[in-house]
Amino acid sequence: MQTDLSKLQQFKRRVGLSHAQLGIPPDYGQSCGLTLCPEPEELVDTELDFYQRPQKLVAAALRSWSSMRAAAADDEVSLFLISAFRSVEYQHELIAAKLEKGQLIEQILRVNAAPGFSEHHSGRALDLGTSGCDALVEEFENTIAFQWLMENSAAYHFYLSYPRKHASGMDYEPWHWCFQQG
Repeated sequence: MQTDLSKLQQFKRRVGLSHAQLGIPPDYGQSCGLTLCPEPEELVDTELDFYQRPQKLVAAALRSWSSMRAAAADDEVSLFLISAFRSVEYQHELIAAKLEKGQLIEQILRVNAAPGFSEHHSGRALDLGTSGCDALVEEFENTIAFQWLMENSAAYHFYLSYPRKHASGMDYEPWHWCFQQG
């Protein structure tokens, strides 16, 4: 049985290899101020996302998300899942695809955390959407759903991860919420 330390070391090696392949600076974690987000050992299936893809979360985040979504629905507010857990490898592929299209790594890292540093790796992060608003756009902040989240999400232990002018330099993401168990 692997110890927690050896699992963390293995995770860091995977992250380091991914960064080297993508051209991400070795000091990324220190320079951006984002926290390393190891993948959980256990994930549970959620409902399908907006695109009908299977998604996963840690059990506590799923319970809280389900309660929050139901409470929003009771208030006639539509919330749906766009994205949840992502592996380091999935995050790597997202960034690699953008590099192949000619984007610069510095631009990409303003909207996608480097592999190993995405809250999506934790199984606690959600990208959310609502009816009448395109997915993953800043205009989400102008929706009733966003207002509802700002007023109610803390009761379900969800917090806006990347507000305007976030210290990490990540772009504002009004759709990205992370479960923080109390």
